[in-house]
Amino acid sequence: MPIPHSGPRGSPETDVWQAVPASIIAAATLDPARTPTVRPLIEIDICSDDSKDIGELTTTPIVADCILRMSNTSFSHQDCRPAMTPAQHSLQKIVVLDSHTAGEPTRCVLSGGPDLGAGPLAKRLERLRTEHDHLRRAILCEPRGSDVIVGAWILPPDTPDCAAAVIFFNNAGYLGMCGHGTIGVAVTLAHLGRITPGAHRIQTPVGIVRVQLDSPNTATIENIPAYRHIANARVHVPQFGEIIGDVAWGGNWFFLIKDHPFDLRLENVDQLTDFTWAVRNALTSAEITGANRAEIDHIELFSDPLDPANHSRNFVLCPGKAYDRSPCGTGTSAKMACLIADGKLAPGETWRQEGILGTVFEGRVRMEGKQVIPSITGSAFVTAESTLLYDPTDPFRDGIG
Repeated sequence: MPIPHSGPRGSPETDVWQAVPASIIAAATLDPARTPTVRPLIEIDICSDDSKDIGELTTTPIVADCILRMSNTSFSHQDCRPAMTPAQHSLQKIVVLDSHTAGEPTRCVLSGGPDLGAGPLAKRLERLRTEHDHLRRAILCEPRGSDVIVGAWILPPDTPDCAAAVIFFNNAGYLGMCGHGTIGVAVTLAHLGRITPGAHRIQTPVGIVRVQLDSPNTATIENIPAYRHIANARVHVPQFGEIIGDVAWGGNWFFLIKDHPFDLRLENVDQLTDFTWAVRNALTSAEITGANRAEIDHIELFSDPLDPANHSRNFVLCPGKAYDRSPCGTGTSAKMACLIADGKLAPGETWRQEGILGTVFEGRVRMEGKQVIPSITGSAFVTAESTLLYDPTDPFRDGIG
């Protein structure tokens, strides 16, 4: 039996909320008080082969059933399947929301994770790192994820003027800051109804990041101060000879290389990955580091852009040996700090950074005394709302790799 409707979802022409939007479902997961009240006017037979018309959406019976189950409403339905076993009910369920920023994915963890307690975000990060690191691998590594995804654990901030706190992580470990990820977090919070267009603050382990939500899918982040640590550092890379680059901080540590023999195109990713990985290993062997002997775990190559409307094209190798699909927010911040130091970029001037996919971040800097404060504008799009199941009997429960 199709669901009757006489107008768009929630319109004046209908007196029934035909289906619960995904954004409301996700928000209700975090805040049960936001779960909409729906009167028990509809019965769905999910055993038929007919598609179900849910508001303006046409979907399969199983998806219709999932929507009704997740909404936690008073909808009644017939179910031909057996009831869930106690073991199925006991599985740990981790609710995530996926997005991509300029092609680079972000997976926001919304609920179902461990209690990291209260207090400073740095202490909660340390608790996650030392006591629950298996969940980082479980959430991001195969079979639930991939090497490309950056995770963002959304937490309550420990300062009241922030919209949220976030811990960034990837398949290799934890990140102090993530530019594309912060844009993804802002768009995710907007999708969940947590923030609206305007100015916001997001707490990260390396400091407060200001975010201007320009539209539901576009945000500008003002990063922490960026700076160049070493200009024209030289390192011998086996099979490639001497390579010259700048060591700079943009929220993560980068080695930025302008002069190299490669064409920065997607079809050359394997060669680019091999070269940048060799550079990273050479930096480690030569004990070339960031400030306070911090490891340089991002390698960034530059070339002329393919699109003349842009200023530069880049390829960025991330810590876990995956390449950044986006132009890299922290990498663009580090690049602009070097440009400022060389007198090649003026405060307030726009820098259009093209990534390996051809997507673009717009960057600018302002000066606060001698500090370089970068800002990055980019777009993100929500791609999935999911519940990850953590089964203690699964041999790959903690991920592969």
